[in-house]
Amino acid sequence: MKPWMIALAGGAVGLGATLSLSSLGLMPINERQMQSYMLSHPELLPAMMQRAQALDDERQAAKQAAAVKKMGQAAFFDPAIAFVTGPADAKQTLVEFYDYDCPYCRASLPAVKKFYEANKDKVRFSFIEFPIKSLHGESAIQAARASLAGRRQPDKYMNFHFALLGQEGAITEEVIAAEAARAGMDVNKLKTDMEDPSIEKSLTASIALAHKVGVDGTPTFILNGKFRPGAVDDETLAGEMKS
Repeated sequence: MKPWMIALAGGAVGLGATLSLSSLGLMPINERQMQSYMLSHPELLPAMMQRAQALDDERQAAKQAAAVKKMGQAAFFDPAIAFVTGPADAKQTLVEFYDYDCPYCRASLPAVKKFYEANKDKVRFSFIEFPIKSLHGESAIQAARASLAGRRQPDKYMNFHFALLGQEGAITEEVIAAEAARAGMDVNKLKTDMEDPSIEKSLTASIALAHKVGVDGTPTFILNGKFRPGAVDDETLAGEMKS
């Protein structure tokens, strides 16, 4: 729960509450009356919080859209940061910021994989690392390094990428080696490449890009230039790519 929600729930009236009451057509004359009204009508609190959340989401979406426009599409298709595949002149584009340990990224895998297989020859794809260490620990960083190193064997990369996202447990060194071998990669080369200092540089750059455009969770998609945070399924992904 965000701090302003806690304040609102506790009766500390702020801007969010004012906007919410206004949207409901209920605007007491002053702050004291507003507080009294809220205490007398607690049933309004869910609607107020929902409205305040919607306003917060709208502001965030507008901020993200402006950031994407300012950065330009090319920033998300930089091979120094992203694994880019698909026609360079494609009319449709899909960008995904992901974390291999993120349960919502894993939940989105079936839809993303299905869409990729059906559209890899006509959609431009960009897959960007955004491991959130504070949530998922060091294994998220290790998996990201393995992924970045795996891109140096590009013909095997997508199978490796999907395999890592398809894991149910923690992604250990053993899991990385096993999935790399299964994807047909040179495992020794992968391990050597993971130690290359440029891998850390690429990882730092991808995280910096995420922060610049307001990505604050995974997965976050940019579908045809439009932000779409959160997990996706077949229906939502296909529908939003058409819009």
